[in-house]
Amino acid sequence: MVVIGVLAWTASILLKKRGASDAGSFNFAIEDTTKITSIEIKDAFGKKITLKKQGKDWVDDQGKCVSAPNVSFILEAAKLIEFKGYIPEKSKKHFVELMTTQHIKVTFYVDGEWEKTWYIGPPAQDHYGQIMLLESADDGLSTEPVMMRIRGLNGIISPRFFSDRKKWMCTSLFAYTPEQIRSVEVKNYENADLSFKVFNTGKRFEVTSEGRPLLMLDTSNVFRYLQEFRNVHFNSANLELSKKQCDSVKASPKYATMRLKTMRGTLKTLHLYRIKSSELQRNEMGEMVPWDMNMLWAEMENGALVKCQYFVFNPLLMGHVYFPSIVERDPNPMERK
Repeated sequence: MVVIGVLAWTASILLKKRGASDAGSFNFAIEDTTKITSIEIKDAFGKKITLKKQGKDWVDDQGKCVSAPNVSFILEAAKLIEFKGYIPEKSKKHFVELMTTQHIKVTFYVDGEWEKTWYIGPPAQDHYGQIMLLESADDGLSTEPVMMRIRGLNGIISPRFFSDRKKWMCTSLFAYTPEQIRSVEVKNYENADLSFKVFNTGKRFEVTSEGRPLLMLDTSNVFRYLQEFRNVHFNSANLELSKKQCDSVKASPKYATMRLKTMRGTLKTLHLYRIKSSELQRNEMGEMVPWDMNMLWAEMENGALVKCQYFVFNPLLMGHVYFPSIVERDPNPMERK
């Protein structure tokens, strides 16, 4: 009985120690992600980026806007990450070796203080989780990696964490209400008849095409058109063209130029370029053209090229949809005055 009692006591002590050790190994989650104030991401090649919370928004370590959806994916992972399982003994040495050279280091700060660091290694063998190692302020560095996953999702975790600044670029191009817009000018270099300008005088709207006012103007259609500028994003940063190729795009004939001026005097200009296609495609007018009719390049004011969707930009460029008389300009505007 004494021996059984000693064994039971020893077993309970070992279980308590194992439980404490396990907690230090897989307690990756941060329960209240609203208190996360900074996130550092460093990849296996030493490339690093720091994301900082600024009020309700997030910026990078250079103070530039970053993609809000990408931040939300990280915060979701921090809240919902959970233990998936231990690494099999026969595979442990292999994965430990991989972790030393192939990991992403992610450091979380809560209320300005270091809270936890994740070392994200290779995917689990079934690709429904990730091999990870934890270091925390409470438990220090865990002794061995474990398999983790995001609750309710099947897949790997690492794609949410990257240090390439281009991928973190804030994708917003325009975010204005009709009341915030002074004017919008669209210059179509391929078809001058489709060029137009919308101007808010403060008392009424004016729409002109090549400097001439439209014969008929429905104010409700002006509001409908300006509503399109509430939430305009580009699709992706330039991840494929070299500097030489970018210069070649900018030297090619422009498709269109957009200029938006706000009531506060801020001017935003975008130059748009077609993308060549290996096969003929049908454009918005039903014609067969040698262009990619899904994507186009936009040159921002800082000279960077970003990829945009026609689906997003056609409502901004095709003013004749909102103003049917756009090709029926007044031939004698001075006489009307």
